[in-house]
Amino acid sequence: MRSPRLARLVATLLPSVVVAGGAESIAPPVAEVLVTAPEPKYVAPTLRDRIGRIWAPVFIEGQGPLRLVLDTGATTVALTRDAATLLGLRLDRARQVQLRGTTGASLVPQVEVKQLEIGDFLVENQRIILVDDAFGGADGVLATRLLSDRRIYVEFRKDRIEITRSRNQPAPLGFSTIPVKFAARQVPWVEAWIGPVKVKAIIDTGAQQTIGNVALRVALAAARRRAIELRDEGVIGVTGDVQEGQSAAVPTVRLGNVQISHARVNFVDLHIFEHWRMLDEPAMLIGMDVIGVLDTFILDYRRRELQLLPRRN
Repeated sequence: MRSPRLARLVATLLPSVVVAGGAESIAPPVAEVLVTAPEPKYVAPTLRDRIGRIWAPVFIEGQGPLRLVLDTGATTVALTRDAATLLGLRLDRARQVQLRGTTGASLVPQVEVKQLEIGDFLVENQRIILVDDAFGGADGVLATRLLSDRRIYVEFRKDRIEITRSRNQPAPLGFSTIPVKFAARQVPWVEAWIGPVKVKAIIDTGAQQTIGNVALRVALAAARRRAIELRDEGVIGVTGDVQEGQSAAVPTVRLGNVQISHARVNFVDLHIFEHWRMLDEPAMLIGMDVIGVLDTFILDYRRRELQLLPRRN
């Protein structure tokens, strides 16, 4: 029988990629949320720029549900050390692996897990890495490696998430459909446009802000035929490493027939861009500042499709 939900109810909601503004910028306050509902909220707002992170309910060794941030940009499942301690998981001190985050890499320990349940999906005998903090208040990170035949359905307005086995469903009426390709280890990307510039766009539900490489900034400046007004902003990844970047307002972002206006992009040649060999052509990580303005977001791994419904005002 599953045990009651873990009793860690107070969560300070911080994004996976934190934007550190320049000297003149004032960061908005980060709220502390007391969760009192009998079941966890699956799409939890960060209360920073009204960005919603996707929190997936996961049972480990029959205990939970734990709140794992659904991170389509991550390739490895992770738990916080605190969550692993509460679960009584045994640390494998003899074996460490390299965690490669957005801004850097570090060595981290692992634990062995006999059972991990996500919706109707049971995974057995998994090695999970441990991190000091997972996206501020979450119990860990749910990565794409376990979702190869899954369908992720997120309805932001109704605070609803479903992770089920894909039955090859076509997009519902009114949705825009976009073909998905995969980078290394099931990281999804699509062809997108920012104004007149075509860009390779990683779908990264674990990122607070959309981040572009320097090649994208150069291409946008060339298309405008004038300099872009930039603001200094740093990026802090899950490993704690910081990379300095510059953010700017960009033209309309287009994903298929869906258009997102008034977006900002932080331009920096991230460590992960270099690892994925995405420095020479325009590329970006689409974060929750863009994804979170949609009404409904569906990522079907089996169909290799994004199915998007824009929000109606």
